[in-house]
Amino acid sequence: MKALVKRRAEPGLWLEEIPEPQIGINDVLIRVDRTGVCGTDLHIHAWDAWAQRTIPVPLVVGHEFVGEVVALGTNVHDFQVGDVVSGEGHVVCGHCRNCMAGRRHLCAHTAGIGVNRPGAFAEFIALPQANVWHHDHGIDRDVAAIFDPLGNAVHTALSFKVLAEDVLITGAGPIGCMAAAVARHAGARHVVVTDINPWRLDLARRLGATRVVDARHESLDAVQKELGMREGFDVGLEMSGNGTAFRDLVANMCHGGKIALLGIPSGQIEIDWTSVIFNMLTIKGIYGRRIFETWYQMSVMLRNGLDIAPVITHRLPFQEYEEAFRLMTSGETGKIVLHWR
Repeated sequence: MKALVKRRAEPGLWLEEIPEPQIGINDVLIRVDRTGVCGTDLHIHAWDAWAQRTIPVPLVVGHEFVGEVVALGTNVHDFQVGDVVSGEGHVVCGHCRNCMAGRRHLCAHTAGIGVNRPGAFAEFIALPQANVWHHDHGIDRDVAAIFDPLGNAVHTALSFKVLAEDVLITGAGPIGCMAAAVARHAGARHVVVTDINPWRLDLARRLGATRVVDARHESLDAVQKELGMREGFDVGLEMSGNGTAFRDLVANMCHGGKIALLGIPSGQIEIDWTSVIFNMLTIKGIYGRRIFETWYQMSVMLRNGLDIAPVITHRLPFQEYEEAFRLMTSGETGKIVLHWR
């Protein structure tokens, strides 16, 4: 089969012919239809410091996908050949305290597809049946291909109650933009998104942000006054990993405000902890999705009017993967979907 492989410990990916994966008795073999390109894939392609200490070489990369079941292990009875499926990208140990208690998203021994084990940038992928999600009929295949990052947005946006609340999102990358759509769909009053990239701020506006803010030219204090807000934001969603953005978020929260952190900083970040203490803020770290509660929430919201299709700005055949990575590096793209068939 054809696959995108991190063949050598240097920048780049290589399109190669490799053997199709074999399945065990509890596995499902999936013919990949479409894949989403993630920021993680960009790090692996660039071979930055994180990739160098994380990625085993060689490795088939990629973790966002949709496809069809083509073969089943002998112990698999909940899926059928032809089912349209995606996969939860975090393969958990199954026997730690959190896994045994049903909190699989908190497993301390997670292996990521396309990061620690063979991924989805290939014509076929094999996964344990416990990681396979059966898509509802009617879900667009391009949207189904990006359930993984949509799940990050949903997990973050719904970590705290947003109904009738004022929500601040720092970072207008694809996940931040999808989080804006989710928060609006869940009943938030104002959803304000900050960034310093005008192209992505416009994308956030198209995804439903009440107000977008170029942090280079506007202050959040002035925006609050413009919107008639008196006490600060109720919920903050940090999606940028940027220290300045995080400090601005903390400074603009109301007393008792709640903050969910998804953005991964490149280094240590200093914040004013006295603001956290005296304003009694709650800060919660987010990683991945709640397995499979978040997936259920995504499916229900999509069936009931949530529209995240505008976040998909480019669709390319998989052979043009280098163009996909070039576009992502430009900063003027949302999600890119590669078609494998």
